Amino acid sequence: MLGAFDLAGYRAALMMSLDQVRGFVTVAEEGHFGRAAARLQITQPPLSRQIQKLEREVGVRLLDRTQRGVVLTPAGRVFLAEAQRLLALAQAAPDTARRVAAGELGTVRIGFTAVSGFWVLGQILNQLEAALPSVELVLSEMVSSAQIDDLRSGRLDLALARPPIDATEFNFRLVHQEPMVVALPAAHPLAAEPGPLSVAGLAGAALLRYSPDQARYFADLTGRVLAPVAYTSTHYLTQIHTMVGLVAAGRGVALVPSSATHLKLDGVRFRPLAEHADYPVELHAVWRRAAVNPALLSIVALLDRLRLDA
Repeated sequence: MLGAFDLAGYRAALMMSLDQVRGFVTVAEEGHFGRAAARLQITQPPLSRQIQKLEREVGVRLLDRTQRGVVLTPAGRVFLAEAQRLLALAQAAPDTARRVAAGELGTVRIGFTAVSGFWVLGQILNQLEAALPSVELVLSEMVSSAQIDDLRSGRLDLALARPPIDATEFNFRLVHQEPMVVALPAAHPLAAEPGPLSVAGLAGAALLRYSPDQARYFADLTGRVLAPVAYTSTHYLTQIHTMVGLVAAGRGVALVPSSATHLKLDGVRFRPLAEHADYPVELHAVWRRAAVNPALLSIVALLDRLRLDA
């Protein structure tokens, strides 16, 4: 009876040899021991013994013998579906193992900064998925310092992060550079002027600043840009989208990566920075030197072939 086919019996079935499981499936599909033996290219007596041993170890009758052949018991019908699934997994296992070892199959956990998600991240993911369609990419948005911590702990495989990066602990590769631009409230006197805006033109401006703790990279970079001029600071922020939103509200002027222009917020005007070549914003792919994930190593091998728009 079906009730006799309990969990213990199912577990026992999984411990059976693949030959026994294959023999049962073939008999069930053929409905006849003779035809099943011919299909398996063995004689009928050893096939009968395989099925008998399988039934003893599972603990239930799987087949009823009739004058015309065999029919499945209720337990046998349940077992057949699981046995067919088991054989399919066994058949696929060697190829799956080879693909995992070759880095063609697997999972890579990727961290990224919010600003990279405005434009660059999508391009990177599209190119990686086109080259490695069977590798699952699991994304986590976080600031660069948190990404490095998660790389160190093993919670991430790859970080898309800002410098500085400890070269003794991590491998890294520059994947994108972009210029800084000036974000201005639409009503600001400088917003309507054409062409690049010099740093000198920001003298006396009310500037939104980056938090030196939570946005250290941008705090240091903009500090170098603004070193020649005097200005006032309004707020200290961490996220680029928050900064652009406050510019739109007239809370100040900000220096942001050019990819922030893709936010398209009303009330904000962007002007190139005349000195942009001296202050590029860098994004690096970072991974542990001791990393052994084959799928990650396949992605690393593709990094030099990425083609990213500004």
